[in-house]
Amino acid sequence: MSPAGMPLPDWLRRLETLSPEEIDLGLERVDEVLGRMALEPPARVILVGGTNGKGSSVEILRALLAGTGVVGAYTSPHVIRYNERIAVNGEPATDEQIVAAFGQVEAARGDVPLTYFEFGTLAALAVFEAAHVDTAILEVGLGGRLDAVNVVEPDASLITNVSLDHCEWLGPDVESIGREKAGIMRVGKPVVFADEDMPVSVADCAKELGARLIRAGRDYTWTQADGGRWTWHGRDVELPDLRVPSLRGAMQLQNAAGALALVEALGLEQLLAREKVDRALARPRLTGRMQTIEQDQEWLFDVAHNPAAAKVLASTLRQCDARASVAIVGILDDKDVEGIVGPLAAQVDDWIAVTAASPRAIDAAELARRVANETGKACLIADSFETALENAAAFSAPGSRVLVTGSFYTVGPLLERLSARD
Repeated sequence: MSPAGMPLPDWLRRLETLSPEEIDLGLERVDEVLGRMALEPPARVILVGGTNGKGSSVEILRALLAGTGVVGAYTSPHVIRYNERIAVNGEPATDEQIVAAFGQVEAARGDVPLTYFEFGTLAALAVFEAAHVDTAILEVGLGGRLDAVNVVEPDASLITNVSLDHCEWLGPDVESIGREKAGIMRVGKPVVFADEDMPVSVADCAKELGARLIRAGRDYTWTQADGGRWTWHGRDVELPDLRVPSLRGAMQLQNAAGALALVEALGLEQLLAREKVDRALARPRLTGRMQTIEQDQEWLFDVAHNPAAAKVLASTLRQCDARASVAIVGILDDKDVEGIVGPLAAQVDDWIAVTAASPRAIDAAELARRVANETGKACLIADSFETALENAAAFSAPGSRVLVTGSFYTVGPLLERLSARD
């Protein structure tokens, strides 16, 4: 079948064959094809990078900017359907929109090899042009400096935080990783760093480049009051008595505060009326991030896939006084298994290991051995996602909690299967 007549699932399978490397950092290929496509850029572009919290920050920004025209958001990876990656005004792109955009990329690329992510990034930009998007919010896939989205010139950038992840590509410590993530900064443009703990390398990059760095804890702050309300203090705007974000998790105030700082930095103070912000913070929903499904048990899905994210998940469970009788975990082979399961050990009674749906997944038997060694608790080996679900239901009492975590490639398949049973 020629590419022009292929449905989306066939396109996605084909995209996996276009590059010899799953990850091939660099901007030259994407820049060349983007130039051939001659797309009209959106009036405003925001890049969102960092180790954790990028998806939440994109969703909060999208809600805050909803009144400024057509807003497009590009995120990755998806949890269940590829369409989740490309959204216009909060609605996932249709198969037809994505296939048409894929056709544009294919016509322009010639013999230029593109990775799955690079092809999808260019397609998202084509969808945004066709939808006459006014503001595009683009999530960095990996790092920042050499990530495909960095080929687009931003008006402002947001870095959520920096911690250890993808060390084989980004560097062995937070300082080298911070330098890579700081690559989304631009001369004279605002960049918000949303964590009070900032690597020195990020400040150095901003100074060297002449970017306008806006730091959490220095240029804006936030405080939480009794009863769950909170106050945000910006450079020129103060917002008292705000509702908490609808997204669950211990870090969501930090994510929301960073998004508000970016809106202020863009000169959009008209969006920072308390009533407007409250409405925006009530909207965001994210698949697979502290998402619950109530059946005989409460199933909690969270894609924590590095030590920092696992610590946040554990902190959230402690704050809610919430234990998990069983946790299903599947992790990729480039991840820190012990760093992920260790922080959760006190909140989980029993573990089930499954092989995540990725060629880079750790085999369930090896994962179970490492989980048991780290936690000192039994870890069952599940030979399939269906078996993992059945065992978790059998080993947990009605009304108890089952946690599913470790990777997008674990949470997505299990969430899809459980939802189909509902």
